[in-house]
Amino acid sequence: MASEFSVSMLASGSQGNVTYIETPTHKVLVDAGLSGKKIDDLMSQIGRSLQDVDALFVTHEHSDHIAGVGVLARKYGFDIYANAKTWDAMAGKIGKVKPEQMNLFEAGDTKLFGDLDVESFSVSHDAADPQFYAFHHNNKTFAMLTDTGYVNDRIAGTIRNADAILMEANHDYEMLRMGGYAWSLKQRILSDQGHLSNEDGALALTEILGDRTKNVYLGHLSQENNQKPLAHLTVQQVLEEHDFGVNHDFNLFDTDPAVATKLFEV
Repeated sequence: MASEFSVSMLASGSQGNVTYIETPTHKVLVDAGLSGKKIDDLMSQIGRSLQDVDALFVTHEHSDHIAGVGVLARKYGFDIYANAKTWDAMAGKIGKVKPEQMNLFEAGDTKLFGDLDVESFSVSHDAADPQFYAFHHNNKTFAMLTDTGYVNDRIAGTIRNADAILMEANHDYEMLRMGGYAWSLKQRILSDQGHLSNEDGALALTEILGDRTKNVYLGHLSQENNQKPLAHLTVQQVLEEHDFGVNHDFNLFDTDPAVATKLFEV
């Protein structure tokens, strides 16, 4: 029996990102930042098949988000959605994709796919025209926000009070500062076009969480500059300092770069 509105973060991290979303009539992916075989294996972890996917939404052209896009497009023939600048930036990186599979989805637009409404919004990241998505079904919303250097009022307002949220907790500031990355890369990550730290992600959540929010997932953790227990503890502490009832009013979960989260109901 098909679930009403379910999601799994198949993989989330600096090495690759894939999210699966299903409604009774649609099964879609957001990004495909791993090999086709790895994504196929991750789908099997949640008892689903890539053969049933009908669309893939791309956020931006970085390899940890598009590594498997071309392979999946050619093997399974489903529609791919991205904005014009992202399509241009992906050219030469994903191989040949049939023109009829290439669909434009510009930032700020909402597209209707039967029982699934998909809303896109711009973020601040060092890519051609990065955007993320909020998925709406039957008065429920699942929102995704990673790969952004900051969260302004427009972004927060777009996804405020979503029922479930994937929020970036990319790095611990001290781990990044003391780590082995080149200074130029550290500057990029810390910039307004970089990534949210654990604390930044938590502070953004204080502006986004609402009474409807029941599930929050921490995503896109850096393999070198973060640890799951540290990210979880930091975010929980910041939220509790702002009087949010973590694991009472809503649940706080981790994601993993190689193990799919349990398929959960939004």
